[in-house]
Amino acid sequence: MENTALLKAIIENAIDGIITIDGRGIVESINPAACKLFLCSPEEVIGQNISTLMPPPYKAQHDEYINRYQRTSEPHIIGIGRVVTGLRKDGTTFPFKLGVSDVPFSGRKIYAGFIHDLSREMEAEEQLKEYAAHLEELVEERTLSLKKTVEALQEAKEEVSLSLEKEKELGQLKSRFVSMASHEFRTPLSAIQLSSSLIEKYAQPFDNPNISKHVAKIKTAIGNLTAILNDFLSLEKLEAGKVTPSFEAFDLVKLSEEITEEMQMVAKQNQNIIYQHTGISSVIILDQNLVRNCVLNLIGNAIKYSGENTFIEFNTEINEQFCLIAIKDNGIGIPETDQKHLFEAFFRAHNTGNIPGTGLGLNIVARYANLMNGQIEFNSDINQGTTFILKFPLS
Repeated sequence: MENTALLKAIIENAIDGIITIDGRGIVESINPAACKLFLCSPEEVIGQNISTLMPPPYKAQHDEYINRYQRTSEPHIIGIGRVVTGLRKDGTTFPFKLGVSDVPFSGRKIYAGFIHDLSREMEAEEQLKEYAAHLEELVEERTLSLKKTVEALQEAKEEVSLSLEKEKELGQLKSRFVSMASHEFRTPLSAIQLSSSLIEKYAQPFDNPNISKHVAKIKTAIGNLTAILNDFLSLEKLEAGKVTPSFEAFDLVKLSEEITEEMQMVAKQNQNIIYQHTGISSVIILDQNLVRNCVLNLIGNAIKYSGENTFIEFNTEINEQFCLIAIKDNGIGIPETDQKHLFEAFFRAHNTGNIPGTGLGLNIVARYANLMNGQIEFNSDINQGTTFILKFPLS
């Protein structure tokens, strides 16, 4: 009796609905949770065919199954192991997951149905689908707009090399582009970046891998587009003569440690940036912003063209004659036939494949180094890695 009372208490207090029926589909019992789901009382359901809790066309299908049972004595319970639609007393419907167990009892077989309401889960899933679809549309629209603008700029640069008479007109066009890009492009990119981070935060309780995947794609696309935009803006300023070095004393070691920490955060899995300085002094007189941009570009390339689980060596040296900055990776290397073109604008080595890039970074670094009376050197072997060295005379 005690076990019977315990079992009854468990059924009465179960979170999910529990309904038992006989082989003809007649309801024999229903617990409070099921009554709450179907908005009915036990008296309204017990003794009725289970099909009364089903909307069309499931009701007609179940009547067919009952007729078959009466002819063959073989029962058929609809919806086992899948999403089923239930009919409430007020005529509304709701989705639920149905599990059915057949239980021998007193010389006959009854069927116990376990009903788990899916209304909230399916509503949340639909909302997430809408968020994902909206984000994809927004990113596609912004990406297409930026891509068209970049393509237009590249075409304009090709035309200027063929016609010197249009050089002034092109210069004005590029100046307008710089002004427009600074204001019109950065604002929507920042908005997309913020929105993607918020969506990722709001989607965490639902633990949906599809949302995480698409948010990651959005962030990657934003990073690539931002890098492309920055390269074109830097190149335009250089060609327009708007970059003038500001020589001031600064601590190279402190700057290098800050850059190492910053770039380590964007490195690939188990990529480690190892920084080391040689020399008694750590203070030099150069343009700190230009040096920073050069090093960020070179370390960024090392991260991009090296695999996971690798080391990137970042060394600085100040001796009696020169300041040397070296970045060495263990990446894909540069083919020998491509090395003579490496610092040309828009040039990319043939083994870069699908790795994103504009072919402007090294050209910009070389020009920044030249503005500070320095130079850039390198050595590279295929699949063995590459070393870039920035060399600045202290005099």
